Amino acid sequence: MRILSATKALSKELFEGAAVKRGLLVMGVLASLSAGAYVLPGGSILRRMMGEREELNLSALRADGSLSFYGPGVKEAGAALGLPADRPELQADGTVYLKVPGRCRFEAKALEGNTVATVVSGGRKRVEGTEIPALTEAVQQVCAILAARAGSAVEGREVVETYLRSLGIEPRTTSLGRFGGEVAYVLGGQGEGKPQFWVYKEGFKPARVRYKDGKGTAWDVRFLDYNSPATGDAVPRTLEVWRGGERVMRYTVLSGDTRAKLADTLF
Repeated sequence: MRILSATKALSKELFEGAAVKRGLLVMGVLASLSAGAYVLPGGSILRRMMGEREELNLSALRADGSLSFYGPGVKEAGAALGLPADRPELQADGTVYLKVPGRCRFEAKALEGNTVATVVSGGRKRVEGTEIPALTEAVQQVCAILAARAGSAVEGREVVETYLRSLGIEPRTTSLGRFGGEVAYVLGGQGEGKPQFWVYKEGFKPARVRYKDGKGTAWDVRFLDYNSPATGDAVPRTLEVWRGGERVMRYTVLSGDTRAKLADTLF
C-alpha cells in the first residue's frame, strides 16, 4: 500500500509540474505575441528609415552589375538594346548612378548592341534611347527613396510621405508582413492588390514598393539583400521589378564606388 501511495504522490507531483511548465510556456508565447503585435506608427517607421539613410553620409554612388530580363521584359529590352528577343532570358550590363539629393541614372548596355538609360533629376524623367519600362520604374523608385535627402530625418520623412501618397500609398496605415524570410513593416492598406511600401523591421531599410502607374499597370519594385561588400547599405545587392505579378527584370550589383566623382552631365 505504501508503494502504491508513493507512486500516486509521485505521479501527482509530475502532473502538477508538467501543468506548471505548460502554463509558463503558454504565458511566454502570449507575451511574445503581445510584444510582436505592436506596430510602430508610419511616421516613426519612415523617420527611422530616413535617419538610417542620413547616417550613411552618401553623396554619390556608382554601382556596376548585371541585368537580366524575363517574360515580356525580354522583348522590350531586346528592342531597345538591339538584341535578339527569341529567348526566355536576356542579359546585359547595368550601371546605377546616384547623386544625392534626387539625381539618378540607370543604364543598360549590350556588349554588341545599344546603350540606353533613364535619368531622373529633380523628379523629372529623361530617356536616352528606346525606353525599357522596367528600367524606368526601377530608377524612379530608387531615386525617390534611396537618393532622398532633407535637413533632418523628420523633414526626410515628410518628403517620403508626400511621395508615397503620390503613388496612392497611405503611409499612416501600418501592419506587419514577411518578405524574403524577414519581418517587415507594411505601410498602406492591407490586401494583395493594395498600394504599399514595405520596410525591413531589422535595420529599417526599404524592402519593396507596390503601386499602379497612370495606366493602371501594377508594379512591384523589390529591394533585396543589403550589406553588399561593394556598396554596403547604400543600395541593395539585388533589385527586382515585377509587373502584374510577373518578374520582368533583375539587377545584381557586382562592384561599386560610394565616393564616385560623377559629372553633372550624366543627369
